[in-house]
Amino acid sequence: MAKSDAEQVRALRQVSGAGVMDCKRALEEAKGDFGRAQQVLRQKGFDKARGKATRAAREGQVFSYVHLGGKIGVLVEINCESDFVARNSEFCDFGRDIALQIAASSPIFVSREEIDPKWIEREKESFQSEIKGKPTKVQDEAIQGKLEKRFSEVCLLEQKFIKNEDLTVQDLLTDLISKVGERIVIKRFRRFQVGSE
Repeated sequence: MAKSDAEQVRALRQVSGAGVMDCKRALEEAKGDFGRAQQVLRQKGFDKARGKATRAAREGQVFSYVHLGGKIGVLVEINCESDFVARNSEFCDFGRDIALQIAASSPIFVSREEIDPKWIEREKESFQSEIKGKPTKVQDEAIQGKLEKRFSEVCLLEQKFIKNEDLTVQDLLTDLISKVGERIVIKRFRRFQVGSE
């Protein structure tokens, strides 16, 4: 391995937390393109995360965040498979980041799977009033596009991560799962704001 290759592997390992051989293979697959190698590792992490999706996650922590002035507060429960991971610094950093994300971006749901179909119908109705008079096919496409945009606003896992807009919260979660090797689930959250219900 050439010196520059070793430096690239080391740098990729630092940003991804993946093993040396995984980083080397990702760089080879990406033909030396560092950004593409990160995407390769992220995809492999996603595949690993999918494989862990059926395992029980009964350990974890509740993380909190209170914004300066005490007007906004968040509690979020994040589960994992072992108490060892629950005490891991990366897991704890992730939990604090997610609490901050919720405080800043006010999601309503963890993922679109937990959205009540009635809520989706109400959203569609509100969009229909905005696009009256257009052909049906155009209306259907516009409504679907607006709905996808709305999901990216109200579903925590689909939101852009506030500290790095190139990533979604799901990308962040997938990266953590691939690093720690356990199933991790954002179970539930509650956001409080003085003066709102």
